[in-house]
Amino acid sequence: MERPLPEMQILVVDDVELNLKLMEHLIRRLPGCTPVLFDSSARALDWCGTNDPDLVIVDYMMPAPDGLAFAAQFRQLPGKQETPMLMVTANTELEVRYRALEAGINDFLTKPIDRTELLSRARNMLRLREAQKQLAGRAAWLETEVRAATAEIAARELETLVRLARAAEFRDPETGAHIQRMAHCSQLIARRIGLSVQQQEILMRAAPLHDVGKLGTPDRILLKPGKLTPDEWEVMKQHAVIGYEILRESASPVIQAGAEIAWSHHEKFDGSGYPRGLAGEAIPLFGRIVAIADVFDALTSTRPYKRPWSVDEAIAFMREQAGRHFDPALLDAFIDVLPEVIGVMQEFRDEDDPRQDEAGMANALATSPSYRSVTTG
Repeated sequence: MERPLPEMQILVVDDVELNLKLMEHLIRRLPGCTPVLFDSSARALDWCGTNDPDLVIVDYMMPAPDGLAFAAQFRQLPGKQETPMLMVTANTELEVRYRALEAGINDFLTKPIDRTELLSRARNMLRLREAQKQLAGRAAWLETEVRAATAEIAARELETLVRLARAAEFRDPETGAHIQRMAHCSQLIARRIGLSVQQQEILMRAAPLHDVGKLGTPDRILLKPGKLTPDEWEVMKQHAVIGYEILRESASPVIQAGAEIAWSHHEKFDGSGYPRGLAGEAIPLFGRIVAIADVFDALTSTRPYKRPWSVDEAIAFMREQAGRHFDPALLDAFIDVLPEVIGVMQEFRDEDDPRQDEAGMANALATSPSYRSVTTG
């Protein structure tokens, strides 16, 4: 027994009323099929703009647009490139049929219409349509599954990155709130200079990895409360290289960005930074951005060796370092988004931070400037 067709709409376009009635009568013999009739090809096209027929049966000889023009215009409508189309014609000339095929017609019915032929061709076309829908549904399902799987992978990757950043953080006086603040401030700069949403997201996820190389720094140096000796400082500077070596061979775009940031966020715009002494735009963009966000947060945060600077004092100091430590254009972008930076500082406050609002931040008293906070923060 033949399997019944699912619910489907068959559009019939013919300017002769008698032909429409005949088509309607025959189509109703197909279980689950609903005829939609138009005696005007122009009105039929309008209907197709907001509806999706499963089969189109169109007459060749009609007032403009005729069957050929109708088929060509129908194929231009979104989502109508694969819809099966039958053309009804008394014309047997090959040239006409060639033109019809080029316009998008799939098959022909020759007048006078044979009932058995019509029903057989319609069933075949509708089976094709059913297969198309099933394939489209399968593709949509696969897309959903791939998106879900990709999201799960991204979530696991993000969790790994956060745990890696926290591992470094446990060996340093910096806090988890610090890496949150500097990551979000980096994203604000990236948005201000017009980076894509994707690049902004990569930067925000990668920025917390900036000091992961401190995992390889000896405690006697990393946790030393006083000033480092020249030899100790050389060891300390190696954390930028260590971080790069830890991260650099990953296939993940986020971890690749983290490697670049780890290697470059201690470079200075005038070439006096480390570990490679890069200058200007030779310093990777992400490194230049993170340098600003990281130093600002180091200056305005409480550390074992200093009290927090006020926002105004930090900005004044950083302006002095424009063109030396910082990329001047990126620093200007950072200052442009300062109100949003203040919001980030409030949202991700350290638990023991006494500053509850911008007024408190602006009025916080600072101790003597410690340049170590700028270079190692």
